[in-house]
Amino acid sequence: MMKTLCLGTAVVLGTASEANGLFMLALPESWYFAVPGVTTTGPFNQHFIRDIGLIFLFLGTAFLIGVALPRYRTVLWAASTLWLWGHALFHFWEVAVGICGPSALARDFPAVTLPAIIGALLTLWAIAQDRTAEDARPRALAITP
Repeated sequence: MMKTLCLGTAVVLGTASEANGLFMLALPESWYFAVPGVTTTGPFNQHFIRDIGLIFLFLGTAFLIGVALPRYRTVLWAASTLWLWGHALFHFWEVAVGICGPSALARDFPAVTLPAIIGALLTLWAIAQDRTAEDARPRALAITP
C-alpha cells in the first residue's frame, strides 16, 4: 500500500514537473502571465523562463526514472529534492529580506514549498526502502584464518 502511494505520488510530481517544464519552454510568455505571482517577481524574461523550464524537465524525468528504476531512485529523487528545497528556501529568503510580503509564501506554497516537502518525504521513503533491501540481502560468511 505505502509503495503504491509513494510511487503514484512520484508519478504525479514527475508528470506535473514535466508539464510545467514543457509549458515554460513552449509558451514562456503565457506561462509568465498564467502563474499567480510570477509577474510580481520581475519583468518577463523568455530566456530565464526557458532555462528554468529545462530544470523542471530534468526534475520530472528524474522522478519518473526513479519510479521505473529503483536502483537509481534514491539518488535521483534526492538530487531533485535538493533543487526543490533550494527553490523553496529562496522564496522564504525573498520574504525575509522584504522583496515579497509574507502572503507570497501562502500563494507559492502549492507550486514551490509543497513539491519540496513531497520530494523530501519520497526521498526518505526511498532511503528506507534501500536499507530494507540491504538488510534482506544474504551476507557472505567471513572466514578468518
